[in-house]
Amino acid sequence: MNDFNATVIADFNANGGKPGGYFKDAPVLLLHAIGAKSGVERTQPLMYLREGDGPWFVFASYAGGPKDPAWFHNIVTNPDFDISVGDGTTIERVPVHARVLEGEERDSTYARQASLFPQFADYAEKTTRETIPVIELSPR
Repeated sequence: MNDFNATVIADFNANGGKPGGYFKDAPVLLLHAIGAKSGVERTQPLMYLREGDGPWFVFASYAGGPKDPAWFHNIVTNPDFDISVGDGTTIERVPVHARVLEGEERDSTYARQASLFPQFADYAEKTTRETIPVIELSPR
């Protein structure tokens, strides 16, 4: 894990799931993916989209990089894992199931995230990948 992620995770845990710094005022969860080869849990802080009590949506943007992030491969291989979410006071660990969105469902969800957080539009412009994967996380 890099120093940036370790700092965000520590801040998330110290502040009831509401990190500051780069992620101040952004919805952040901790994704506890199971390594595709290692079977070891890997924790990744990610921005998410959630409306009401619906599923959480995360985006394999990799900041617009040319390949999908490692965590994406892990959740495709092992789609049942946990996330941690917090309200600023308490953090809850939630078992979820991942489903990769496709077509219009993927496009409209990504567009919604990009309208709320313009850096996601920048990532889509920057990447050489055909699309940035969007993943629905539903409680199991």
